[in-house]
Amino acid sequence: MAKTALLLTLAAIGLVFALFWVFEARRRNRNEDGQQGGWPSWILTAIGFGANFLDTLGIGSFATTTSAFRFTKTVDDRLIPGTLNVGHAIPTVVEALIYIAIIEVDLTTLVLLIAASMLGAWLGAGIVSSWSRRGVQFGMGLALIAAAGLTLGQALNILPGGGIALELGGAKLAIGLIGNFMLGALMTLGIGLYGPAIIMVSLLGMSPKAAFPIMMGSCAFLMPVASGQFIRKCCYDLRASIGLTLGGIPGVLIAAYIVGSMPLTYVRWLVIVVVVYTAIMLLRASRTTSTATQP
Repeated sequence: MAKTALLLTLAAIGLVFALFWVFEARRRNRNEDGQQGGWPSWILTAIGFGANFLDTLGIGSFATTTSAFRFTKTVDDRLIPGTLNVGHAIPTVVEALIYIAIIEVDLTTLVLLIAASMLGAWLGAGIVSSWSRRGVQFGMGLALIAAAGLTLGQALNILPGGGIALELGGAKLAIGLIGNFMLGALMTLGIGLYGPAIIMVSLLGMSPKAAFPIMMGSCAFLMPVASGQFIRKCCYDLRASIGLTLGGIPGVLIAAYIVGSMPLTYVRWLVIVVVVYTAIMLLRASRTTSTATQP
């Protein structure tokens, strides 16, 4: 019964977010305030499909999407954090509904960790959405380096193995709440929560499997919250976000129900190379971006 209530709440949040997004997009279009509208290109939709396909398998979507945006030159650097959060929000809700339903984890632990990540995301989005292009480029560059390091740890099998616990209590729960709060704030900058969440729950003695409903549930609840800030401040690319959503939903369903699990070693090494290259390009761009041209 409690799990059903959690799933219904998540579905309701996803629906409310979708309605809010449509309302705000139409309002901004009526005001003609420069927000880029129109139907997304096949490239943006394909990026959404591929990123969320890998996301469902546990690789994450933020680093891969950022790299794809940079290579295709489809989204302004300053708008990437908001576009990631807005565009991936609904596909991540679909992911969370699937994994919360099929993987057992203590519901009290799950709900408290989700709440902590939501609070972190709300506070973080208000800060990141007001950053300059240079600040976003520099911050995302560092975030991608961190993401590449975590992916390298997965590829080399040096991440902590974890235990068998499905719940946290006492000091471990307090550490988990602080950790998830910080990860929620970092999500708004464009660093994915998945890799760090796996490490955190493993270090706390939980089963690595428990990381899936925790990290996907956290993202599914926090991304609509954080996205509200980016949408209200028009700090995202509307067309790209729609493309991520339209391509992302089938990507999630195919990965979850058709592919299941697949060997990811070679994919992880490819992601490492691409993400490190993108991080270097962003850091270089942050050095050359003129402060006089900051929006």
